[in-house]
Amino acid sequence: MKKHNIRLICSDIDGTLLDKNRELSSKTRAVFGQLKDIYPSVLISSRMPKSLRQLQAELGIENDPIIAYNGSLIQWKGETLFSQEMPFALLEKMVEYTKGTNIHLSLYHKDEWVVPADDYWAKREAHNTKVAPIIAPLAASLADWRKRNISAHKVMCMGEEEEIEVLYQQLQLHQNEINAYRSKNTYIEVSHIEQDKASALSLLLQQKYSEIEMENVVAFGDNYNDTTLLENAGLGVAVANAKEEVLKSSNTVCKANIEDGVALYLEALLLQ
Repeated sequence: MKKHNIRLICSDIDGTLLDKNRELSSKTRAVFGQLKDIYPSVLISSRMPKSLRQLQAELGIENDPIIAYNGSLIQWKGETLFSQEMPFALLEKMVEYTKGTNIHLSLYHKDEWVVPADDYWAKREAHNTKVAPIIAPLAASLADWRKRNISAHKVMCMGEEEEIEVLYQQLQLHQNEINAYRSKNTYIEVSHIEQDKASALSLLLQQKYSEIEMENVVAFGDNYNDTTLLENAGLGVAVANAKEEVLKSSNTVCKANIEDGVALYLEALLLQ
């Protein structure tokens, strides 16, 4: 694809845009700083919006949209453009599945992140995302959400690999309602079946960038939840450290996230 056909940049975060310390490198900040007045840049991630807004501020792209929770929430300048929550009954079912196990369930709704305890998993996620959770028993959180008539945009299930595998098999019973994928051997990320990154980006283009088509997008990713995004973007780029399936779904491959792969690719594609 020629340079002039690209009109929008879309990038995953963890394993793609961030370096080995889960930070934005000086090179990445510099390249996005040069591009921000020319191309809209959409951060698209399984992360919560609060975390994405922090990264936007570092990149200087606060006026661009964000797509959170693998496509279940689209926001722009504080306005929610799209929101797809999971059926509440499924939250109750997941809590039931994890009783008697050591699995940690994190519940996410917009900028709310609720955890049952400030345990190893909560501390790890808080360190990685630089966002502090609300600590409350799951039963109390569900009761509060039921009263407020809200549900989760995402559930993160974290624990030892053996227990996570059992839970993953149980969640397959609901595969007509949810997307459940193992981002790591010890993680399962769960969201609504109808949403993924590609469909969310397509919806954003329809609503706010009607002059831009998916073929005008350069998109970057590394993990299973990036597959449809890379397949549907005009130029789907996998970082070199991506999962094998993701590498096969992409048009091309750039250097790894720890080598400033996204920044170097954008610099060569759009600035030279």
